Amino acid sequence: MTKNDGDGAPGRDETPQERADRLWNEMLQEVRVCQTGAQILFGFLIGVTFTPRFAALPDFDKNLYVATVVLGAIATGALIAPVAFHRFLAGHGMKPELIHVAGRLIAIGLTTLALTISAALLLLLRTATGSPAAAWTLSAVVLLWFTTTWLVLPQVVLRRTAARQAALREHGGTGGDQPTR
Repeated sequence: MTKNDGDGAPGRDETPQERADRLWNEMLQEVRVCQTGAQILFGFLIGVTFTPRFAALPDFDKNLYVATVVLGAIATGALIAPVAFHRFLAGHGMKPELIHVAGRLIAIGLTTLALTISAALLLLLRTATGSPAAAWTLSAVVLLWFTTTWLVLPQVVLRRTAARQAALREHGGTGGDQPTR
């Protein structure tokens, strides 16, 4: 395979295999941050049931806790899954497929991590403030923050960049990595 045959990333001189290796390494770096946070949060959540105050929680809070722990388990599992997936596929020449599936698993992990954090915050604020309305409001604001920064903002940047690059191509520019204001 020759380099720069149109299969690599724009602006890069790499073969499809080099691109897959680069993307995989980037994904591993990204997921390491999320895995650690999810595992620590999950560990703290597990310990809550062993505190004396847990037995005194109202049924709603106990059910919220169970939902939070389940979400935490799903988030942790989804964020660790790409490593297990890689272990089974290593050496089979399937890195592009691995990257596709791992990307989906990481997206699921991030989504459930945001839900876990929001649910844990709701439980904590219900207990700490004694005001269910304040707890729901603050937790909803935090979930909105995650949605905005993790989902909406990247889409806005992607659309703006695509529009800017299209305009540059239309007017004879290169559309490369040029700083914008």
